[in-house]
Amino acid sequence: MIIEMKNIRKSFGSNEVLKNVSITLKGGEICALLGENGAGKSTLMNILGGVHQTDSGTISIDGNSVKFATPAQSQEAGIAFIHQELNLINDLPIFENMFLGRELRTKRGRLDLERMLHETKEVFKKMNVLLDPKTYVSDLDASYKQIVEICRAMMMNASYIIMDEPTTSLTNHEINRVFSMMRALKSKGVGIIFISHKLHEVMTVCDRFTVLRDGNLVAEGNIREVTTNDLARYMVGYEVRTGSLLKEKKLGTEVLRVEGLSNYKDYRDINFSVRAGEVLGVTGLLGDGRSELFQSIFGVDKPASGKMYLNGKEITIKSTTHAIKEGIAYVPRNRKENGIIKDMDILENASIVTWPTYSKHGILRIQKHREKFAQQRKALRIKMGQETDSIHSLSGGNQQKVILSKWLMAKPKLLILDNPTQGVDVGAKEDIYNIILQLAEENIAIIVLSSEGQEITRVCDRALVMYHGAIQGEVTGETMTEHDIMRLATGGSLAQ
Repeated sequence: MIIEMKNIRKSFGSNEVLKNVSITLKGGEICALLGENGAGKSTLMNILGGVHQTDSGTISIDGNSVKFATPAQSQEAGIAFIHQELNLINDLPIFENMFLGRELRTKRGRLDLERMLHETKEVFKKMNVLLDPKTYVSDLDASYKQIVEICRAMMMNASYIIMDEPTTSLTNHEINRVFSMMRALKSKGVGIIFISHKLHEVMTVCDRFTVLRDGNLVAEGNIREVTTNDLARYMVGYEVRTGSLLKEKKLGTEVLRVEGLSNYKDYRDINFSVRAGEVLGVTGLLGDGRSELFQSIFGVDKPASGKMYLNGKEITIKSTTHAIKEGIAYVPRNRKENGIIKDMDILENASIVTWPTYSKHGILRIQKHREKFAQQRKALRIKMGQETDSIHSLSGGNQQKVILSKWLMAKPKLLILDNPTQGVDVGAKEDIYNIILQLAEENIAIIVLSSEGQEITRVCDRALVMYHGAIQGEVTGETMTEHDIMRLATGGSLAQ
């Protein structure tokens, strides 16, 4: 299958997202589609997937002109789309999610649950996925939800698969499994469009690349002819730093200390402290318990045992509201489910934490919120239309920036960032890293939870590495390397 998209233009209101873009996609190859958040990648693919229609331009498949008014029409043409924001229904079991919109029915018109269950088991067996199809999606973590989406696309026998940030929530083992799936499909003539901000993954699995910047096509070619630095430069328009961003600094007093914190399910016997002005990393493999640990510290759940001290005084955080009042902020890892409020606009999402702060006699001071958000919008380079637009009008990365701005407006004493650059492009990552270091200079204690070793080594003063719910070790100075982090994350030690 050869797909040609010629002279594609698309605007949303006054925001021109795509400006005369032309690309050619071939079956049997994996093509990376790259660009910063807001560059137009997802919009271009949403047009190919039938979610949006072009303002002008044409699409052809194998030389035949096509128009997709709905996603179903795109699927019928052999194109499957795995969206960045997963389209699964939590209240249904896996096997029913696998057939959403194309349910199998008996001769009497009833759902053929037995046949759908059987076919799901068969595709899982083929893909070496160890999941019970009867499991409810609500019981899956983010990584397995992603795997279900991938298997669903593969079940459709698509000739072309669009993968929008498919590895964001996956472990290295799961990523390698997905890459194996992609290579197997490629060998059968299936084409894949791989949208990702992880350039090392692009170099590993892709054959070609196409780069968009500000709605324009700026570069394309063969992966073997470029480096990650080349790709980053195409994406942002300037050279991107890759080394450590740390500087010599004097740390302040202890802000948080925990002793023997345990819930005996996700984490146990946790002991650490963090000081004002320090950037402490916490890393490991997915499922190591770090998110659950810091959700407890933020008051989402109560630990079964242990003590917590804030600014030298023992404290029991009773709720998230209590945590916020004590100066603790927490940016969650799952943007769609825990970060944004879907029915609110951009400004409301960015200011909700500070509503009590900037109000008078119970009336919101909207202008004050606008002024504060305008500052954050500029600092974080949030690409958006009007502040009254829906939060869904933003790309995933720009939604992440709005969530971060929400907490920065609250001026916390302790800022916990759970995968702060998830789904964020290389240029925006630099912005966020600079913000993190700037906040540390302002004497805020910062804890960065991340599975990316490079991220930890670039911005953190030291890092705790977790393994199966316990702290396996600490890296700092000469041991602050991706190699040593991985050694601890897999259960090893730094002892020679």
